[in-house]
Amino acid sequence: MKRPGHFVLILILGSLAALSPFSIDMYLPGFDAIAEDLHTSVPSVSLSLSGFFIGISAGQLLYGPLLDKFGRKKPLYFGMIVYILASVGCLAVHNIDQLIVLRFIQAIGSCAASVAAMAMVRDLYTVAESPKIFASLMLVIAVSPMLAPTAGGYLIEAFGWQWVFVFLAVMAVLILFAVIFLLPESYEPDPVYSLKPRPILRSMFAVATDAQFYTYALVNALTFAGLFAYVAASPIVFMSSYGVTKTGYGWIFALLSVAFIGLSQVNSLLLCWFSSKTLIGYALPAQAVVGVLFLVAAVAGWLNLYVTIGFIALYLGCLGLINPNSAALTLAPFTKNAGSASALMGALQMGLGALASVIVSLFPERSTLPMPLIMAAVAFLAWIILLVGRTFIRQEVRAEAGSVVAGH
Repeated sequence: MKRPGHFVLILILGSLAALSPFSIDMYLPGFDAIAEDLHTSVPSVSLSLSGFFIGISAGQLLYGPLLDKFGRKKPLYFGMIVYILASVGCLAVHNIDQLIVLRFIQAIGSCAASVAAMAMVRDLYTVAESPKIFASLMLVIAVSPMLAPTAGGYLIEAFGWQWVFVFLAVMAVLILFAVIFLLPESYEPDPVYSLKPRPILRSMFAVATDAQFYTYALVNALTFAGLFAYVAASPIVFMSSYGVTKTGYGWIFALLSVAFIGLSQVNSLLLCWFSSKTLIGYALPAQAVVGVLFLVAAVAGWLNLYVTIGFIALYLGCLGLINPNSAALTLAPFTKNAGSASALMGALQMGLGALASVIVSLFPERSTLPMPLIMAAVAFLAWIILLVGRTFIRQEVRAEAGSVVAGH
């Protein structure tokens, strides 16, 4: 298949990567309606979000080896079909347990899209090009928090929360057709690659123990856990605590996404003068400081709607600089095992995201504390890991250089 133009390729890869975020964001304004319809509480409904995160985390470990064995497109077809069927199933749920299970299955399908998209960036672009491509994907992905909650709010108001899943199923069908007819296969199936547990675990272990991988994968996952804490807690904070309407919440969510979008695109310009490592070195401590100040304001009782929006905007702006660079640096050492590396990175990211959303559900229903608490903790921990991890990376590079010299 002929490779499509750059714009079309980025649009398709971005749509694949955005499927999971869209699935997360679009039904957030319906938490109150879902709770009422299924005779449960809003924190219980947030467990369906946790189930989605857990499904993505577990599913990525499944798809990584499959993408390296069978190429990128066949496992992608399977995942998209699972996603579509689960989305249709969400229309007929009668209790919250059924919704949680179907959201888990829906996530198993959607994570094929995100893992394949990240692996294909590594297939199709050089290490030097990757941060800019990831930033371009961020632009497509960022349409999700701009459009999804707002569109979801209007759709729920007009027709009911079930129609969100009708929309998601139709969107997935359109993306699947684009993949079939427009997206080239970027990686030839590897008949030698074994799907037996021992070789897979050996391959995963080799990836996971690479100092550059685990340093930047942990930075990526922890900072994203802060984002997921915001996503999980925002319906409670904005609608339950501050009394914002469903449509108003959608507009606030869209406004806050501008900070993430804007800085992820500024990142592409900054890469002309600074390296990815340098940008993370500045953005991560800045995010940690913002998170700590946000937490102090929450504990002191200084928060209101506008102060909360301001802190979240600053935090997401820092994330816009951290995420494209940490993703590129995480995958940079790998070519043959790019699918497994992408899967491990995504599994770690979504696993910590699921943990963050579960912690949010443990707090009282109208509490504003879990959001800043988690955001501060993960950013500060990521900063420490970056500082320590860079020491291990330097040691690993020196050891490899010594081995090369000894070999000669």
